[in-house]
Amino acid sequence: MNPRVQRWFWVQLAHWCHVLRQTDTAIKYYGLALEATPDDPQILASMGYELMHAGRKRDALAMFDRAVAIKPDWAEVQFGRGLLSQEAGDHEAALAAFDLALAANPDHDRAWYGKALSLIALQRRDEAVAPLERNTKLQPMSPYGWYQLARVQFDRGKPDKARAILDHLATFEPKVAAQLARETGLPAPPRP
Repeated sequence: MNPRVQRWFWVQLAHWCHVLRQTDTAIKYYGLALEATPDDPQILASMGYELMHAGRKRDALAMFDRAVAIKPDWAEVQFGRGLLSQEAGDHEAALAAFDLALAANPDHDRAWYGKALSLIALQRRDEAVAPLERNTKLQPMSPYGWYQLARVQFDRGKPDKARAILDHLATFEPKVAAQLARETGLPAPPRP
């Protein structure tokens, strides 16, 4: 059978296994697709994400590394590398990967958020403000970036800025705002 047809067949099966949350079977089919086309960056990336979901982080990183060796400016794969480095506690490597993702796609909102989390983990809160502000601009209705931005501002000794963010957060995620108020000791925003 033609390798392109084999690739298509195995990728289709892997995709449906992914949709049905059959991770191990998806990994098997992506492996067969890689046998047909071993240097396909899309399959390598997909396999990497499946391996990551299966908890096989070292194997996932190897797939991502193979994919970026072929296509170095692929933001989503660099982002995956950043996530894996972050989960391993290697925040410097995570920052490098997130920066590569952002160089490839400056609007990658999750890479801005990931970068901020690594900066926070490294106690570099002042540097975390700009990535969080960019994240909240790109994802204005996601509470995660707003929550972290308020925490950073509070931890930086800027309770007025944290309070303004808390009030804004309360307009669309009142439960998250209430939790943030409890954690920081800032007064809870009035209920609408």
